[in-house]
Amino acid sequence: MKKEVSIFERPEKLAGYETEQYLTYCGNLSWYDLVTAVPSLVFVVTGWKSNGKENACLHSWSSFMGSGIDNFICVLGKVNKGGHMYQSLKETGVCVLNFPSKDIYDHCIKTIGNNEFEADEITASGLTAEKASKVNAPQIKECFLNIECEYLWEQELFEGSKDVVIGLKAVNICMDSEHYDQTKLGRYGKNGFMFYVDQPTNPETGEITTINYGTLEPGEPVEWITK
Repeated sequence: MKKEVSIFERPEKLAGYETEQYLTYCGNLSWYDLVTAVPSLVFVVTGWKSNGKENACLHSWSSFMGSGIDNFICVLGKVNKGGHMYQSLKETGVCVLNFPSKDIYDHCIKTIGNNEFEADEITASGLTAEKASKVNAPQIKECFLNIECEYLWEQELFEGSKDVVIGLKAVNICMDSEHYDQTKLGRYGKNGFMFYVDQPTNPETGEITTINYGTLEPGEPVEWITK
């Protein structure tokens, strides 16, 4: 049975905290983030800070699409204007999107804690920084896919929002051959793309199911019969 879930009616507490406090602590989330728990790709955005140090930001809430033969567009769905990643991107106009498999995810998580302005954030998290081929930015050697990007545009999520949507254009891709061969490690399955699963929550009870991340298992092809 389907039930309507109001954006305004929510449990008083989540995970033992006041709901508003919990959503703010988790990254300025909406109640609907947890109700829908829509998964999105996990990757690390890397660039140079103005002091020449590596910047690395574990990121999600984004989408990727081709628009014409020569245009592959990456839309970063939520970027805080007060963060190092936004500052780096606006100063340099470039970045790299680095896609990890789960064997290095614990190191990627450490980029959250190693985010001081004076830190080399990739190296401090136990990962290896290397130069990208086409843009002036570092990339993560251990990630199986690196997408080098140039800045295109930005737009506030809503008027007065401290978060923006940013459009990027891919100018180069580097992928591990074991991953682009689906008969080997592949892009999908336990060794492929990772998806952030945002704490699926029961809207009636406030009970949270802790998942954190998931991987995608490819299914059997479905014939496209449109009529």
